[in-house]
Amino acid sequence: MYRIERKLGKGGFGQVFVGRRVSDGNERATGSTAMEVALKFEHRNSKGFSYGPLYEWQVYNALGGSHGVPKVHYKGKQGDYYVRVMDILGPSLWDVWNPSGQTMSAKMVACIAVESLSLLEKMHSKGYVHGDVKPENFLLGQPSTPQEKKLFLLDRGLATKWKDSRSGLHVDYDQRPDMFRGTVRYASVHAHLGSTVSRRDDPESLAYTLIFLHQGRLPW
Repeated sequence: MYRIERKLGKGGFGQVFVGRRVSDGNERATGSTAMEVALKFEHRNSKGFSYGPLYEWQVYNALGGSHGVPKVHYKGKQGDYYVRVMDILGPSLWDVWNPSGQTMSAKMVACIAVESLSLLEKMHSKGYVHGDVKPENFLLGQPSTPQEKKLFLLDRGLATKWKDSRSGLHVDYDQRPDMFRGTVRYASVHAHLGSTVSRRDDPESLAYTLIFLHQGRLPW
């Protein structure tokens, strides 16, 4: 059982709260001494995602234990809401950049690039493409913890499989201009054309993300 303490944020995919464990049937710390966690609530009729929370849970299960994937403590349904309890993280790259409105140094962006590529490589090795790479979806670890300088990649509700589970081959390519998925500012050219998402799209979106962090803008 968990107790909600305060609201952390709200988006098209639901609401996120900060909470603590109040009872779990074992000897781990509970109450005010318990570690803070993030609780994400998504309404079962939400229109903010393509596949829904159950699909995203499936993706997290497939990636569980991978570097850059926060630990999931609980997932289930409470009334009309799907609830997922995860490790709480620190600020996003957008949060780090936005307060000052200043550009990040080339050295910092290079460090972000190296770790981001590692996260995407791990995800691709599991057969998934993220599909929505942007500053808001890269989070640092919780401040004042050993993970505060580590990078995490969240919001996998738009993730898709690039490899067929049975054959091991790349999924068939298709193009539907009326089907756009992702964030316009950082989306790849193929995403704008409605093409089947593949591994090439994530590094392209990452490149736009890095340019934005370093230059403070994109040429569109």
